[in-house]
Amino acid sequence: VQLVESGGGLVQPGGSLRLSCAASGFTFSSYAMSWYRQAPGKERELVAAIVSTCGTRNYADSVKGRFTISRDNTKNTVYLQMNSLKPDDTAVYYCKTYYFGRNYWGRGTQVPVSS
Repeated sequence: VQLVESGGGLVQPGGSLRLSCAASGFTFSSYAMSWYRQAPGKERELVAAIVSTCGTRNYADSVKGRFTISRDNTKNTVYLQMNSLKPDDTAVYYCKTYYFGRNYWGRGTQVPVSS
């Protein structure tokens, strides 16, 4: 299983960014995917998750209405569209899947939100 995030970078407050996570090594369409983030000095937290089949989405309260998680099963990729970014969104963003009894993580992509 391999997960590779991309799309991070410096963005100004109020700006937008789309993160991508390319997956391989498992049947992507059959598994839920999620995005987490870890800010400096803080614990890693769940940002958003999407179920494999019906597409049900869940979000952390802090990002509801601003972030959207989606997936393209033809490309084995999960996305995180982030709008109206705030300095508090500054973190390393990771994608994750749970496969055969364990969590698999990408290496993360940094998103600094600053003017």
